This record gives sequence, C-alpha cells and structure tokens, in this order.
Amino acid sequence: MADKTAVVLLSGGLDSATVLAYALSKGYKCKALSFDYGQRHGVELASARKVAAFFGITEHVVINIDLKKWGGSALTSDSIAVPDAGQYKDIPPTYVPARNMIFLSFAAAWAEVLGAREIFIGVNSVDYSGYPDCRPQFIKAFEDCASLGTKAADEGWRFSVQAPLQHLTKPEIIKLGVSLGFDYSLTHSCYNPSAEGKACGRCDSCMIRKRGFEEAGIKDPTLYC
Repeated sequence: MADKTAVVLLSGGLDSATVLAYALSKGYKCKALSFDYGQRHGVELASARKVAAFFGITEHVVINIDLKKWGGSALTSDSIAVPDAGQYKDIPPTYVPARNMIFLSFAAAWAEVLGAREIFIGVNSVDYSGYPDCRPQFIKAFEDCASLGTKAADEGWRFSVQAPLQHLTKPEIIKLGVSLGFDYSLTHSCYNPSAEGKACGRCDSCMIRKRGFEEAGIKDPTLYC
C-alpha cells in the first residue's frame, strides 16, 4: 500500500479546499480529483485548478462525465432555474441526483489503483442545503460498499472515507482553513455566477458562504455582483 496516500475530491468550493488543506496537514500525500460533469458554469472547476496549484498538488485529475444528458438539477439543466436562497425547505433543485455517489465511486477506483485506502470528501451535514448525499449515514454506507466491491474484501482491508467537516458549522470550517494558511479567495461557491465569474450573492450557497465569513469574523474575499 502507498504510505499515507489519499484521494481528495476537489470541487473548487470552500469545503473541498478546506478538506484538502486538512488532509495535507495530517501528512497525507494527496491526489486531487475533480469533475467536469456538465455543470452550468466552469468557474468552480477553474478554482479547483487554482487550489491544487496553491497546495502544489502534482496529480490533479479532472474527469469528464456528462450528467447534463439527463439533467434533473438546476446545475445540469438549462430548463431549471437556480432559486434564490430560502425558497425550499426540503431538497432544492440544485441537488444533483447521486452526484456524491458517482464522485466517490471514481475516487474509490483511483484509490484502488494507487494502493490508497483513504478518500477525503468535504460533505457537511450542518449547512448542507438539504442534500441527501451529504448525510453521515450515506458516507458510512458508501465506505462499506467500496470495501465490499473492490479487492479490499479479498485482501482483508477496507477503505476509509473521511469527512472531517461533517459536523462543523461554516464559520468553524472557515476558521479551520485560515488556521491552516489557506487563501479562500481562490475558491468559488456560487451556483449561478455572472459571465465574468462573480458570485450572484442570492443563491443558497452564496448566502451560506456570506453568513459563514460574517459569523467567523473574517473578511469575505468573494467578488459578488
């Protein structure tokens, strides 16, 4: 097994960047994995590349999968509008069906090739906008599934899917990243940015980010419309 090697899912958003900083601080040799999945904009993916470069990640793989083919989300369909914050009490239209399940499956496949047993993901069940694939139960179930559906089951080991931000609030996450020396101006969280890449300031993700910086007492470096 590769010593202290981990695959880190890196979207370019605030949470995934913090997870990468955290994994590196724990001594892991990190491989970053991002996805061009047919999302409505490429700003976050550009941010993922900036974050990987900031940390000196030598292996950053971007996988192309077209979830736009069936849509079903405001992030993968031009016919579904991105709502302003607070419009939905249940699962919002910005939820991409099974996205984390798909991403984690790719991560497990690459980790198996690398000989890595650790996968890091930035899911959060406190400020998670109602997404079912951010639940702790799902993360645990996927960990079991990945361990049973790979050679791990035959060789007597198992995958560990680490979600260190799972129970942290957004201010706590931001404070953690700042304590690790990360520059959040490199990240992007908005679901519906302008053509120039500025955050809309109205969607759920923008509002959660704004409130997080405000409650953390840290200046928000985001450029809003």
